[in-house]
Parts: sequence; C-alpha cells; structure tokens
Amino acid sequence: MQENNQFKSGFISIIGRPNVGKSTFLNRVIGQKIAIMSDKPQTTRNKVQGVLTQDASQMVFIDTPGIHKPKHKLGEFMLKVSKNTLREVDVIMFMVNATQKLGKGDQFILEMLEGNETPVFLVINKIDQVHPDNLLHTIEDYKAEYDFAEIIPISALDGNNVDRLLETIENYLPEGPQYYPADQVTDHPERFIISELVREKVLHLTREEIPHSIAVQVDKIAKDEDKDMIRVMATIIVERDSQKGIVIGKRGALLKEVGIRARKDIEMLLGSKVYLELWVKVQKDWRNKSSQLRDFGFREDEY
Repeated sequence: MQENNQFKSGFISIIGRPNVGKSTFLNRVIGQKIAIMSDKPQTTRNKVQGVLTQDASQMVFIDTPGIHKPKHKLGEFMLKVSKNTLREVDVIMFMVNATQKLGKGDQFILEMLEGNETPVFLVINKIDQVHPDNLLHTIEDYKAEYDFAEIIPISALDGNNVDRLLETIENYLPEGPQYYPADQVTDHPERFIISELVREKVLHLTREEIPHSIAVQVDKIAKDEDKDMIRVMATIIVERDSQKGIVIGKRGALLKEVGIRARKDIEMLLGSKVYLELWVKVQKDWRNKSSQLRDFGFREDEY
C-alpha cells in the first residue's frame, strides 16, 4: 500500500450482553467466518480480533465475550477480558438487541463505562426485527442513561446501515500506521480458529447442559503430501462422563455430524481438503481449574 498522510488506524472493542450479534457483525465486516456464532449465550470466550483494511484506514475490531455475572473461573476470565479491552481501544461499540428492553445486564455494562474517556457508540442491532416506533423508544431509553458519542441502528445479519457505522468509526480514528498486512483478517492462528469451528458445531447440535462445559484442543495439524490434504486431530473436552456420551451420540452419530460440519468450514479456512479426526475426553470441573484454563488457551497474562 502506498504511503498516505491521511491513513487512519485504530482498535474498536465490541461489547454487549451475550447473544446480541457481536460475532455476526464481525464476520460480516471481515467477509469470512473468524468468530463462531450460536444462539446460546457465552459463545465467545476469548477476544477475537478481526482486521478490516480499506484504502484509507485499517480497523481492528475486538469481539469480546458477552458480559455477564461470572459463576466460575472461566466466567471471571471472560469478564476480565471484556473489561481490559476497554482501556486499549480508540472506539467502544456497545451493541444491544433492538428486540430487548434495557435490562440489568445493560445497566451493569453502562456502569462499567462510567468515567471512560473513550468514545462510546450505541449500536442497536437486529433492527430488521422491530417496528421503527419501538426503535425510537429504545433509543430514548438508552440516551437517558448515558451520553453516547454516536447512536447507530444496524442489522448485522442483512448488512443494513453497517457501511454507515464503518464510515462513522473511521471518522473517530486517529492517523496511524497499518498494523497488519492488507490481506490479514485476524490475529489468531489457524489452530485457534479451527478449535472454535469445532466447538461451534457442538454448540449447534447439543442441548442446554452441554455448551458451557466444552472446550476444544487441536492436537495436530499436518500436511499429508501423498493424499494432498491436511490432517487435523482435535479433542473435545467435557466435564462429566454423561456429557461424553451425549457428545459422541448413539453409535457415534452426533460426533460424526460434528466432524462433517466442522470439516466443511475448516476446508474453507485452509483452502485445502481436510481429514478431521475427533476424540472426546473428560476433564472434571475444568472451568474452575486455572491450570486447565491455561492449557485450553485462556491465559490471563495475555490480557
């Protein structure tokens, strides 16, 4: 890219309650799947950085875990990740769901933002699901609670008003360097994204008691020159023996379906044929054990 004195760059944190559409927004802006999506809360656990490079700017979006009251060490870690990103960004996007009224969870986030000098955008997502009159009520409710730099309604799913949001963010960014190559869309290694894609499929296919109890470790990624494919070996971690049985399914049917769905996304990510091998392992109460959280990539010292 040629040097441009007006080139702008900066970091944008996306915060909000669980399931407001943060990951859907990030994937739309970046143009490919780097953040997993699910209708179950607490889908995002680590912060996921997506990089959007345009002619005159580079925006680095940080998709943070949905903010909620923690119930275990993993929950405490997720809250810490979300809070820490607020100190290191140029713009904060507080995303809310247009179909839901301002609630205790939103109040908790607004209290976190008090005294913060970073510009805060109120981004009202899912406007395709509400009547314009209801949207006006939502805007008034939030304006009464906080002095937002901007209020922008969008639909991350269909892209409505997303371009306007990006243009407005760009106006707030300082002049700065290009932090990442123009063709780089995330700072996470392939191993992390692969583990997330496998976890997403388990979330889609299992019932309520399973989703929060699983982690995925990618054990090996190796090129098979003879068969012109990439071999990926991964382990799905659960907390109880009963959960292991559920994830495997009757005669291995559920685990097989996880593999089929995940392999398609991994092939798109790697641009190659993939042979995916999955195991399921029990590690009791791993969400409350610091050593196991570190093993699964939840490292506090990185935040």
